[in-house]
Amino acid sequence: MTNEGPATIEAATVVKPQDARLQMFAEFWHYFSINKGAVIGLFVFALLILIAIFAPLLAPHSPDDQFRDFFLTPPAWQAGGNAQFLLGTDAVGRDMLSRLIYGSRFSLAIGFVVVTTALISGVILGLLAGYCRGWVDTLIMRIMDIILAFPSLLLALVLVAVLGPGLVNAMIAIAFVLQPHFARLTRAAVMAEKTREYVVSAKVAGASHLRLMLVTILPNCIAPLIVQATLSFSNAILEAAALGFLGMGAQPPTPEWGTMLAEAREFILRAWWVVTFPGLAILITVFAINLIGDGLRDALDPKLKRS
Repeated sequence: MTNEGPATIEAATVVKPQDARLQMFAEFWHYFSINKGAVIGLFVFALLILIAIFAPLLAPHSPDDQFRDFFLTPPAWQAGGNAQFLLGTDAVGRDMLSRLIYGSRFSLAIGFVVVTTALISGVILGLLAGYCRGWVDTLIMRIMDIILAFPSLLLALVLVAVLGPGLVNAMIAIAFVLQPHFARLTRAAVMAEKTREYVVSAKVAGASHLRLMLVTILPNCIAPLIVQATLSFSNAILEAAALGFLGMGAQPPTPEWGTMLAEAREFILRAWWVVTFPGLAILITVFAINLIGDGLRDALDPKLKRS
């Protein structure tokens, strides 16, 4: 008969950090996977990422190659179509499928850059407003309110008109428009966490203001920011497509979906495919991302978790 000492029993009950992380991920995936739409959206979004990464291998042609003998060729399954161009060609003979595949790179890159920029700047402003309060809070929040008072697309259009048409300037303008949402959300979360016991304990222990904001408070505000970032990702793609359609975003011959729609609008009645396929690409991408956002909300918000 063996005697187990207190140290042995204590060692047996210690949960390793790796096990705790795995348990947290398993719980997250359980609540996320309950939402079947979110799982489908995740699958579609992962597929889009793979298409963007392997675009040179998947695209049958270069997105800028012009085939002079095949102007506005219909899709391969339609009368007059050509098997060489599965989804047809545009007004200057460029393969629609190749341009859609390469366009996924631009749309996903726009969403990532815009959301990252808006998230970082918005979190910094929200942290300062929620933690410092007083005149700092008033100044930052009134500026955010002024930005939110304008229609987002109109404000982005004005900013691009000032900065000059182009994809980079369009991303800067969209990030500026989306930034207040992150700032207000961060401020509300910081104000809720600031008075909790663990923050007061860290303050009594001598933690600096910077440590309190970045190490103590901010990690507990991440969940709502993740959901907001996911939904803003789809908004960024839509805003960029709208600016491209108006001629203020990506400029031709860039195979960006909004720009493709702008180039094709004069052919909408006699060449349906040049408008339909870029529009479907935007629709599917935004819909998939919104489904993921709903799943993340269910999985990360304790009030919405299902028993």
